[in-house]
Amino acid sequence: MKKTNFIHLLILLFCGGQLFANGVCIIDAPTGTIFQLVSSDVKAVVNDQIGTITSTSVFRNHSGTDTKIKFAFPMTETASAISLRWQNEGIWYQADFSPQPQDTTLPGGGGGISTDPDLEAYLGKAPLYFDLDQIIKADSFLTVELVYVDLLPYAFSKVSFSLANDYTGLQSQPVLSQHFLFMLSSQRTIEAINLISHGGALVQNTGNSASVEWTADNQQANTDYYLQYQLNADQLGLFPFSTYLPDSSVTCDGFGRGFFAFIIEPDPSENTAVIEKVFTLIIDRSGSMSGDKMTQARDAASFIVNNLNAGDYFNLVSFSSDISSFKPNHVPYNITNQNAALAYIDGLNASGSTNISGAFSEAIPDFSNNNENVANIIVFFTDGQATAGITSTQGILDHVQGLITTHHVEGLSIFTFGIGGDANTQLLTLLANNNNGLSEFLESQDLQTAISNFYLTIQNPVLLYPQVGFTPPVVYATHPANLPNLFKGQQLILVGRYQEPTDVNIHFSGTAFGQPVAYDYTVPLADSSVQNLQFLPRLWAKQTMKDLYQDFFSFPVGSPEAAAIEETIVGISLCYGVISPFTSFEDNSGGGGGVVEADERIEPKSPFSLNITPNPFSVETTLYLETSVDIFEMARVEIYDTNGRLIRVLEMPVGAKSLYSIRWDGKDNVGNPVPAGVYSIKVKLGESWVVERVVKI
Repeated sequence: MKKTNFIHLLILLFCGGQLFANGVCIIDAPTGTIFQLVSSDVKAVVNDQIGTITSTSVFRNHSGTDTKIKFAFPMTETASAISLRWQNEGIWYQADFSPQPQDTTLPGGGGGISTDPDLEAYLGKAPLYFDLDQIIKADSFLTVELVYVDLLPYAFSKVSFSLANDYTGLQSQPVLSQHFLFMLSSQRTIEAINLISHGGALVQNTGNSASVEWTADNQQANTDYYLQYQLNADQLGLFPFSTYLPDSSVTCDGFGRGFFAFIIEPDPSENTAVIEKVFTLIIDRSGSMSGDKMTQARDAASFIVNNLNAGDYFNLVSFSSDISSFKPNHVPYNITNQNAALAYIDGLNASGSTNISGAFSEAIPDFSNNNENVANIIVFFTDGQATAGITSTQGILDHVQGLITTHHVEGLSIFTFGIGGDANTQLLTLLANNNNGLSEFLESQDLQTAISNFYLTIQNPVLLYPQVGFTPPVVYATHPANLPNLFKGQQLILVGRYQEPTDVNIHFSGTAFGQPVAYDYTVPLADSSVQNLQFLPRLWAKQTMKDLYQDFFSFPVGSPEAAAIEETIVGISLCYGVISPFTSFEDNSGGGGGVVEADERIEPKSPFSLNITPNPFSVETTLYLETSVDIFEMARVEIYDTNGRLIRVLEMPVGAKSLYSIRWDGKDNVGNPVPAGVYSIKVKLGESWVVERVVKI
């Protein structure tokens, strides 16, 4: 037998015939020493634009020595991890959620400039890290599976999906098996779907569901995955998702058992009227912006000036130690002012200190007393801390709010961009959060593309000051808490909770051209658990934590208020099983002692599936068994602790093909509450069984 075929056979034996996808197992970061990637898989299940992605990697320790590793994965900045597990020496282990932020130091000397540049480039700006405490034996195989949720980027009826897959900077060996599967269901008609990055994919599209599958054997992983699909541009309005979990399955809070998400989009047709803009771009030209950053800043500013609309008014403000302005006031967009603005931009050079407060002192009075039929917008970017004028975060925030009040500026939206690692994250987040905008943090090489793309999304506002109401009042805890202005070709995704299932009227309103505009939709909120919408509780948790994280920056770091918000975020993260900025995955296996054998975990001999919700749980949880055939048997539930001891047995009757549930109250056979930890739940039904892990916090 050929060696490659033998290795492939080992993978199939260990992994039950599954194929797997691309994280990195790091031995030494400065030298770029990693485990060999031998097989990879990506499976994305997407409802409209809400995705649950399972990415799994099989690695071989070809270092010649037994060693520990740090697992890293190149997450997108909008994604949130919900599960991580690994298989070592034929045994599967589940990572716990830890109430500590992830450790970003890397083996062999830490991160930053000491990290191999190819490794650093592959991991990107927001990698997920996981310290594996177990020793991985030389020439053995390690499988790591990561599951995360993500809101896929959307603009003008096109949705895109991307994932890092170019491994050529990390290893020269081919990957024995690569597999990509994208499964889409959509309430809008899918006009087209294409895996742009890879040729030869199998594409199926029935209109409201589609799939794309691509495989390759014994080839280098040399191209990042990039997929795009086009939705029908005429099917607009509000698109609902809702699920109502069974009694006692939601113990994290008191908001009710219902979870929903609504996707709302204005009409993006060419005939849609758009609201005129009054627009100011504030450009940092301090000394730290010299070189390529200043070049890209000029290019981004020129792009914006070249893409203003007829009827818009605009101005440019640049700052370092001193402040300068293109014109004393906003001027109408026409060819004369456009050419003059481009000449002003070409003359910008980087030098001096960073006077942020002075820049806003120049920009904000220009919006004084504008009427409500225009969109007042500031786009502000900087790469550093304030070193001139007002330098404290709270002082700048107070100064900006004072200027807005003094000059009677209504409805100002401030969008902020932080460039590089020295930008004041707290200041930029709060400037945007307090003023109906968004904040984004970029590497310097992203500046021109990011700002240009962002401007296209806010180029055409169609609804200002949006609000939403519900009748009857059964809906709670909606996010985002502050609804953003809506723009042509863009969407708003609103998530929330409800106490009782019913038909609800959604009153969505705002202002356009100085006149009130309202839209009403009647939507039935589900009265039962919807199997393919089990991502909704975690999506709600993800969006809730995002709002809270913005609130966190409203208070000084270390203050009691900030600490209380952090504690709330940690609680949501642990209970709903979604990683936050303050939590991480943790290996509590103790270096060995797994509880689930590989053949049981990966290849269940079962005509039924098992889901556990909530997981993690604090008091009690519910097991859901869905049978694919009629099985008239008594189901036996066996619960084991981390030492493999049987601590609880439950039973329930099962009959015709259906969904069944049984509650575990978090106690052992003698009625004592079990301690926090990881438990293995094995369900036997006739000659079949499945095994899953559950975490008690």
